Order: sequence, then structure tokens, then C-alpha cells
Amino acid sequence: MSTRTDEIMYVHSTEFTRHAERIREVTDATSRLNVLPFSDSEARAELLSVVFGGPLPDSVTIYPPFYTEYGLNTTFGKNVFVNQGCTFMDRGGIRIGDGVMIGPRVSLITGGHPLPLAERREYLSFAPVVLEDDVWIGACAVVTQGVTIGAGSVVAAGAVVTHDVPPGTMVAGVPARVVKPTG
Repeated sequence: MSTRTDEIMYVHSTEFTRHAERIREVTDATSRLNVLPFSDSEARAELLSVVFGGPLPDSVTIYPPFYTEYGLNTTFGKNVFVNQGCTFMDRGGIRIGDGVMIGPRVSLITGGHPLPLAERREYLSFAPVVLEDDVWIGACAVVTQGVTIGAGSVVAAGAVVTHDVPPGTMVAGVPARVVKPTG
């Protein structure tokens, strides 16, 4: 049974098993993607099509290695660049706007578990991650479930973003806090 509280959806772990086949399919596809010669652009495009449920726009670039568990809940705008070693855990939905740049080893994580010990193994929680237009996410940053990064914002390298980021600002630190405007 699914329930929704404050934008976070809680799903009983038995519902998750219904998605196990998709997870195996995507894990297999990303495993093959991550060992291809980079010059094999045709095979790379074919495997990314399996991962995301269809071809990506020509203006989207994803450098392997790349990791995701589901793939079907990620959407891309135009002129998106995803650098090496990124992880998109997208069961809660990831929306990436136009002109977004994502640095190496960035993690976008839409899932988690409830805090109470008695519920941690029984439920999964999901909420979307949204990167609005012209966002830049620095290397090794982590964006957690339910977070929206406002248009034109910058997330500094190594930041852990647990709350929404206002448009046109730079955030840094753990947890990330606004440090200055980007304008």
C-alpha cells in the first residue's frame, strides 16, 4: 500500500518486488554500457535507450560509467551534460531541465527509508528530484529526495543538498546552505 505525506510517498517493500525485473534489466544494461569502448556510440545509444525506455534527445550527453536502478522515471531537457560516474536513483522521479550540467560522481537520490526503526525495512520512501533550467551540479555532490534546485543555481562540489535551492543561488557544504547569488 502506498501513502503520501508531505510530498514523500511511502511504499511497502512488497510493492518494490514487482519492479525487480526492471531493476535487473537496467542493471544489466548499465553494466554493459560501462564496459563499452567510448567510441562505440551506436551501442552506447542503444543501451541508454534500454535504460531510459527510449532514445535520448540528441543534445543529451551521458558519459559512462553511469548507474541507475530504474531509468523510466528520468526526463531530460535539451543540452544536458552528465559527466562520468553519476548515479541516478530515479524511482521517485528525476526531471532535468534545459542546459543542465552535472559534474562527475554526482548522485541524484529519490528514494530512502522512514526514520523509525520499526518501519525502515518495511517501507521505502520516494520523492522527486527536480533540476530546473541552467543548473550546474559540481563534482561529487548529492541531491536527496524531494529537492528542487532552482533555475540558474549552482551546487558546489561535494555538497549534500537536503532542501530546495532558490533560483540563482550557489549552495555549498554538508548540509548545503546558500553561500551567494550566481548572478
